[in-house]
Amino acid sequence: MVKKLLSLTMINKVRLVLCCFLLITSVVFTQNSSDKIALSSLLLKLEKSYDIKFSYSDNDIKDIFIQHPKKGISIENLLVFLNKETFLQFKTLDNRYVTVSFLNKYISVCGTILKSNTLEPLFLTSVKVKGYKLGTTTNNKGVFYLKNVPVNATLTISFISFKTKTITAKELFATSCKKIYLEEETEELSEITMPKFLTAGLHKNADGSTVLDTEKFGILPGLIEPDILKTIKILPGVESINESISNINVRGGTNDQNLMLWDGIKMYHSGHFFGLISAYNPYLTKKVAVIKNGTSSAFSDGVSSTINMEASNEITNKFSGGGGFNLLSADAFLQVPIKENLELHVSARRSITDVINTPTYKNYFTRSFQGNSTTNNTVNNTDSDFYFYDYSFKILYDISYNHAIRTNFIHIKNNLDYKEQYTSNNTTIEENSVLKQENLGTKISWDANWDAKFSTNLSIFFSDYKINSSDYNRDADQYQIQFNNVLETAIKLNTKYEFSDILNLTNGLVFNQIEVKNSITVNAPTFINTEQNVLLKSAFYSEIEYHKKNTYARFGVRANYFEKFDKLIIEPRINIRQQLNTALSLKLEGEYKNQSTAQKIDFENNFLGIEKQRWVLSDDNITPIIKSKQASFGVEYAKENLYIDITGFYKKVDGITAENQGFYNNQTANSIGNYEAKGVEFLVNKQTKKISTWLSYTYSKNDYTFDIFNPTTFSNSLDITHSLSAAFNYNFSKVFKVSFGGVLRSGKPYTKPVVGNETIESKNRTIVNYDNPNQEKLANFFRVDLSGSYDFNLSKAIKSTIRLGFTNITDKKNIIDAYYLVDKTRKNNVRRVDNYSLPFTPNLSFRVNF
Repeated sequence: MVKKLLSLTMINKVRLVLCCFLLITSVVFTQNSSDKIALSSLLLKLEKSYDIKFSYSDNDIKDIFIQHPKKGISIENLLVFLNKETFLQFKTLDNRYVTVSFLNKYISVCGTILKSNTLEPLFLTSVKVKGYKLGTTTNNKGVFYLKNVPVNATLTISFISFKTKTITAKELFATSCKKIYLEEETEELSEITMPKFLTAGLHKNADGSTVLDTEKFGILPGLIEPDILKTIKILPGVESINESISNINVRGGTNDQNLMLWDGIKMYHSGHFFGLISAYNPYLTKKVAVIKNGTSSAFSDGVSSTINMEASNEITNKFSGGGGFNLLSADAFLQVPIKENLELHVSARRSITDVINTPTYKNYFTRSFQGNSTTNNTVNNTDSDFYFYDYSFKILYDISYNHAIRTNFIHIKNNLDYKEQYTSNNTTIEENSVLKQENLGTKISWDANWDAKFSTNLSIFFSDYKINSSDYNRDADQYQIQFNNVLETAIKLNTKYEFSDILNLTNGLVFNQIEVKNSITVNAPTFINTEQNVLLKSAFYSEIEYHKKNTYARFGVRANYFEKFDKLIIEPRINIRQQLNTALSLKLEGEYKNQSTAQKIDFENNFLGIEKQRWVLSDDNITPIIKSKQASFGVEYAKENLYIDITGFYKKVDGITAENQGFYNNQTANSIGNYEAKGVEFLVNKQTKKISTWLSYTYSKNDYTFDIFNPTTFSNSLDITHSLSAAFNYNFSKVFKVSFGGVLRSGKPYTKPVVGNETIESKNRTIVNYDNPNQEKLANFFRVDLSGSYDFNLSKAIKSTIRLGFTNITDKKNIIDAYYLVDKTRKNNVRRVDNYSLPFTPNLSFRVNF
């Protein structure tokens, strides 16, 4: 397949040369268009020059412009020229009179489609010829070309959420791509059902997904930039049990149950600073869609949610960019046009924490590495070398108006080298630990519009995730190395056929290979364990989508085949939205999904308090394929800048193991079970010209069931019964904004040791004797955040923004996790270790854009 793609690339190079030739010809034609004259004026001049009389209808020659004929040519050659340059027939009746008649012939037409209010080009606008199987779509400049159009035909021009427009072919003949303006449709249900949701840059789609447009991002409490994964935590039903964006929990699911896509590449790593900030630069990530249920059948994996990040996909032909810094990192991005049909987008970010120790860095570092092996020891000396970076680039190449190639690359890395000396029992011990996490991804895709109704997308991506850690204890003279690697390759063909403006059919094929490797090496005693597994799977999916006025419906099915297990899994999907009147809507969503990878948590191999979360691959036995089914039903009310959403949901996930759920127990670790999450999400948002305020509340009940445990049913580690958040945004002016908000939620479940028998002996060592899992709950979590934003211009071309954010302004010590360690110096032989959320933490950012 790769060879075929390479061959295809060579063919496209030839096409590029031809395309460039056509473009040059088009430019020359356009440059000479200024010499054209209206046919009506030209005929009057010719009548005087040749002493002849043209007989014609004014409507037939209206809006026709042609070049001047050469001076001095004969009447015969003049008529040949006029017949060639117009769609009319010029015929002499005698030596003086020439008739001009309408002729049923074919012509070429051209037009430029623009938004009427902003004059921005509309990319992929549908252009169809009424009564004929002929059509096309506009390119990234809003331009379309059509050949062999009947001269008497009418063209229909349509774009979703805009009013459809009709225009005659004659109006588009012999003009320099006439500008056609489309007006936004306000009466029909548009694709964006709520153009401003909570804050600027957040939208609600008709299919129920929430979209973050990073270019238009407003302001949220505590945030100084549109951090992609931090932003989505404000949505109802989305939590982070330990305040980390690497641990986003959607409707009670674990973080590894979120399908994370960056421009179509599946990513296995999401956070910098070990989960406290997003690893994806938001300034080249144009939009992010969060889908909790009713997912398109084109997506698999992610039994809890799909987080789909998309970089800009349009050639702007403008050199632009920006950059900035905050108290943790600095970044820059550029959009560089190379040719009219070739453009490069690039971004890079790197931490400044190995150069400057800011208060923000100190708080983040303490938060990340609390509860490590030296918690109750006297630290003599520490030395850390920590940095992170990410960079990405995208090459955009338009082969022609209907064919485009896109190539993406992203690389994310965290690196920590930590040396520490501490005193334990009057002995100085030295430890040297190294932790490296990285994810590399690349993709190439080919988009083709074969005609006005049928389009395809062919893509191939490769993702490579690694975590490599080592820990050396000089006192014990023990050296330990852990390695986890995930390699995934996928080839996908997606086809779309539009029966009409309101009905389309999507089909697709996917071939996927995942390889997972885990290894542990210990020198004293010598121990080496390496596991490597490979899984091949393929899928076919199909869905039909209907969208007209007050009704949106999408029905799909996905068939997944696992070659190794000879297993076929069928997954139906449904997504319906019905607008009852101008204010009230009903929505119904449901889906079956599966995933074949999960993260296993190693509590006994902690590195500086960070749990090893190693990716493992399903073997359909000890580690089964995880399957989910869920349904949700909701009511939406939107009128006069008031938005209310009430949604009830139910979700059941089968095939989970105790090893990937993060609860402490002394029962069988590799047992297989399920969890059920059910609840209600409520959101109310009121907006005025200067104010946006909202209140969000989620009630849920989330329970595990493991048949071999006692009791068999108990609280999920992510069971947050009540979660309440509120915020208030105020725009003092167009350039000065503030945001204030807070979160109050129930504490997470945790497990205590058996009272009076806190430790037991197991395999010649003493361990904590945990009681029944998750029978206790931590104290409620409460946090208040504040942020402010000020925009100003350094020049006409350079825009600047300065933002200040404060996390946890009350400096409340929220306990986000608790566990126990063996400590024989204590009466009951154990001590409790509490992990705390971020204390009061300021942050500052400054950005420029041009």
